[in-house]
Amino acid sequence: MASLSIPGVEDPDETGLSAPVCRTVTPDGDVLLLVSGDSAAARAAAHAQDDDLTVVMEITDVAPVSVPHRIRGRAWVAGWLTPVREQRAEAALLLAERHPVGELLGLGEALQPDPAPGLYGRTAWMMLRLEVGEGAVDDLWGAESVEPDDFADAAADPLVAHEAELLQHLHAAHSDQVRGLCTLLGDRRDVCGLRGRAVPVGLDRFGLRVRFTDAEEHTFDARFDFPEPVRDVAELRRAMHLLFEAAAE
Repeated sequence: MASLSIPGVEDPDETGLSAPVCRTVTPDGDVLLLVSGDSAAARAAAHAQDDDLTVVMEITDVAPVSVPHRIRGRAWVAGWLTPVREQRAEAALLLAERHPVGELLGLGEALQPDPAPGLYGRTAWMMLRLEVGEGAVDDLWGAESVEPDDFADAAADPLVAHEAELLQHLHAAHSDQVRGLCTLLGDRRDVCGLRGRAVPVGLDRFGLRVRFTDAEEHTFDARFDFPEPVRDVAELRRAMHLLFEAAAE
């Protein structure tokens, strides 16, 4: 979930300082955004000079399973916002790769030489480019700043497109095995009691994160690392089998 904040730009119509409909990152480390032409960000970018419009994009990472305190972390990317004026077809293709239903999200209209007008004469959709100046992350592992070069060099986790579905499947079909992981918690294994609960709340190439709740309703998160990072869903299945087998010994 992402939102944009532009210093000095208010949104009296409450259309949202344009939560982007979709977003992706270019090989050079810029962030491409598709926003409604009626949004405050689109209006501000259309009237600003190149590299003059400063913006902060806040990304909230929410667990895809139902648990209390579902926010797993937040990230901020600050930089300069401009409309995509050149290489628009390439930008649209990158967005479509991340969001295959791009045509339904307005990419077709955004690519027209004279974009389809929306309400009050504004364009229906606009592609924006955020040139990254700095970033920061605040999550379970602490707060840390991110340099633009590191942001550009970072690669998406290979499980990111499947994480929500996999966590929901683990919770619905393998809840007993997930709960059994408490045997690996050493002196905290008492959460294995009959009234204890365990919900998988995070999954990446390095391991699984589980939220445990004991009989007294005390809650904590535990991380279970895989023997080595996984590269795809097939390797994930093998890693999960090894994890569950270790817990059952």
